[in-house]
Amino acid sequence: MTNGDARTIPIIAMTANAFDDDIEKSKAAGMNAHLSKPIEPERLFQVLYDFIVGQEE
Repeated sequence: MTNGDARTIPIIAMTANAFDDDIEKSKAAGMNAHLSKPIEPERLFQVLYDFIVGQEE
């Protein structure tokens, strides 16, 4: 792999599917988080903040 940091890039699912089963399927597929549409800006910012700050620690 030429980009060693590529393993640390979080993948966030953004989908209209919001049932618990859909969230589990996203995580089983390797997603780090799941946001359902319509996107709530506050939730999006919080998820991004958590990943950004979490990587700095």
